[in-house]
Amino acid sequence: MSALSEKLKEFTALKSGVKRLTLTDFRNYKSLRIESEIMPIVITGENGSGKTNILEAISFLTPGRGLRGARLADIGRIRAFDEPDINARAWSVAADILKNDEEHTIGTTLKSFSKEDDEEETLRSYDRRIVKIDQQKLTQQTELGKYISAIWITPQMDRLFLGGTQPRRSFLDRLVYAFDLEHAKRTANFEHLYRQWTTLIKSGCRDNLWLESVEQDMSSLGVAIAAARREQIARLNTFIENEPDDMFPNVRLELDGTIEHMLDLKSALQVEDFYSANLEKQRKNVLYNDYVDGVNRTDFKVFFQKKGMPAELCSTGEQKALLVSIILAQTKCQILYKGFAPILLLDEVATHLDNQKRDALLDKIRDLHLQAWITSTEPQNFAILHKDAQFFRLENGNLF
Repeated sequence: MSALSEKLKEFTALKSGVKRLTLTDFRNYKSLRIESEIMPIVITGENGSGKTNILEAISFLTPGRGLRGARLADIGRIRAFDEPDINARAWSVAADILKNDEEHTIGTTLKSFSKEDDEEETLRSYDRRIVKIDQQKLTQQTELGKYISAIWITPQMDRLFLGGTQPRRSFLDRLVYAFDLEHAKRTANFEHLYRQWTTLIKSGCRDNLWLESVEQDMSSLGVAIAAARREQIARLNTFIENEPDDMFPNVRLELDGTIEHMLDLKSALQVEDFYSANLEKQRKNVLYNDYVDGVNRTDFKVFFQKKGMPAELCSTGEQKALLVSIILAQTKCQILYKGFAPILLLDEVATHLDNQKRDALLDKIRDLHLQAWITSTEPQNFAILHKDAQFFRLENGNLF
């Protein structure tokens, strides 16, 4: 029996997932409560009924900006004309969860506050996401990753391999978060520094020491980000090679980026020095709105191993199968190395999968004892789970 099989056997009696989900003023829901089992949960309903909003709410129980990457202020429910406009942007998501049979309560909400702007002598409004675990307020969202993890597939990801590099990079970074809780903080800090750096340059800043200081901080964070991405790619490639899937195509994953390639040949300190010097050389690129090379330009490449073909040249159905293959490998790898199972959020996942692969995916979810929240407009697609899942029908914001 393989290490994976032994580990999965250990988890047969251990459950991780959401037991109760409560939404308040979230998207189209004034209030919603779902009592859920640790098993596949199928939510069906018409397009626009709010199925994806439920999955997005669960994604906000993990670090980050959720499966849509939305602005916090855009998530609150749009009030009716006759409702008071007080705290119109406020929303909250709360859940009772299990992590390997241990119970915890998690909550997250949007808090708006005002702060005086000394330069303009006005009050500015700010939004901040507040997170609590077991009634204790947290200062860092990354702590959520110790209790709950989620992996998702959405319809927008059906074109993941065809568009620009940013969505693929974000997808990869989500995979890294599950194994390196500090990665989310590093990427957020890097983005903040990058914005600060470009603003300084475009404003005509001539303080070279200030710019060099920012560039050194960016290079240090950038190399750490690249190293974490490389580690995750190596982990998944090794896992896929040793535990090939019997139904979904085996993939080979690669990183295409200057800093990642340099780490194959040089020490982290040497790469940091190069990165910092290269940022200084590229200041003029900022002025001319040209691209700046670095970890913010890295591409996540996926190949269909059997065909030796890059994912972007595969058929639509093959691309969806490759995406599912990565998700399954990440899920199994996380169980093996992190010791608890992630929640799967699968929005219209059956699209572009043939019946055989769709049923194979559902079988694997059931056999892995995962909690998967699955949405669809077609309940008959999930008949194979009729004895092994919770089924809900969504109509007019109500679940039946």
